[in-house]
Amino acid sequence: MASATLGPWRPAATVGALGGGVDLLLHIVHGHFGLGILSGALSIAALLFFCVGGAGAVLGYSSRGAGRDRRIRRWARSHPWQVAAVPAGAMFFFDLVVRQVLTSQGFFSSLWSGLWHGAVVGAVVGVVGAVAGSRTAAR
Repeated sequence: MASATLGPWRPAATVGALGGGVDLLLHIVHGHFGLGILSGALSIAALLFFCVGGAGAVLGYSSRGAGRDRRIRRWARSHPWQVAAVPAGAMFFFDLVVRQVLTSQGFFSSLWSGLWHGAVVGAVVGVVGAVAGSRTAAR
């Protein structure tokens, strides 16, 4: 959990806001209105936010000082899939709640959507960390 907090969350918020805003704007331009498009835009924004922040955390990038928390950064580089579980779980719960509150989807449909969105975040963060870890081990 501590290693996931070391990610570049401000830039991740910017990327998420831009992605969600573009998605919302595209739906509005095409004439779609309603809470369903809002939930979709929030879901895209959260997916980008957790992917960028989680990948930055597993790579060791931070918006804080570079010299801080070296042991946590080393642990995160050597355990990318455990670090990936935190943003994946957060994405799952966020998506589940947003879809239950803003849409008329059933619980199991929202659960399925949250599960696969969380799996995408976990896969992206885990693969980025595993590839980066194997590259640093080869050096």
